Amino acid sequence: MRGTVRKISIPRRLVADLMHASIRVPFVSLARPLNIRNLIEARAQLQQPPGWAAIFVKAFALVAKSEPSLRTLYVKWPTARFYELPRSVAMVTIARVEDGQHCVLLQKVTAPDETPLTEVDAVLQHAKDAPIDQVPAFRKMLLATRLPLPVRRLLWWIGLNWGRQRANYFGSFGMTSVAAFGPGELHALSPGPFVLSYGVVKPDQTIDVVLRWDHRITDAALIAKVLTRLELVLNTEISAELRANRPQTEPKPVRSVAI
Repeated sequence: MRGTVRKISIPRRLVADLMHASIRVPFVSLARPLNIRNLIEARAQLQQPPGWAAIFVKAFALVAKSEPSLRTLYVKWPTARFYELPRSVAMVTIARVEDGQHCVLLQKVTAPDETPLTEVDAVLQHAKDAPIDQVPAFRKMLLATRLPLPVRRLLWWIGLNWGRQRANYFGSFGMTSVAAFGPGELHALSPGPFVLSYGVVKPDQTIDVVLRWDHRITDAALIAKVLTRLELVLNTEISAELRANRPQTEPKPVRSVAI
């Protein structure tokens, strides 16, 4: 059967490189519904609430702040070893349409646990709406993706296996979701070590969350505790920050009465 030969676009080539780098990572996943009633109530009080991606990015980083395993990378140079980072770096998947084609690009958010939620959301909104050449992370990725295949493979290998550079280029955890397009449980691939995805909020005020991780770094028992801790952080620290950002009702003016 005759078909049509189409050139692979640069954004699709980036995804192909990402999948090649992810193929040998021994991922395991754990899915669980989280009850986020307090978070939903706090978010509903805002006229322009931050997006769910920003909320989960900051919440996971807050959990990782007290759990070093969530900031640990598996690297192979000069020998196989673990490399613990002092802070979290998120790589968030941004869905876009460029030149009529759907594609995904990655936006880096450094130390989201130390950043106001409004600023985290602003970074992600800029990555979603701004032209590609105005988003530095996108510009660098696509520039590297234009290089010949052998050069790209070498750059990816160096970036993934040199601990100091890995966080700069690939982060300590990934964040992705298809909730904006409807319900579904997403088990994404990544070079690792952690990938968090979330679904849509259900009528019973729960949200399905999937956490995939490199089994070389930790085991399921810790991940189960992490999801429990994530639920708590969403309903306490994140909810408290949202409530603190809600507009205050101005007091009614007091009319003076002459005596």
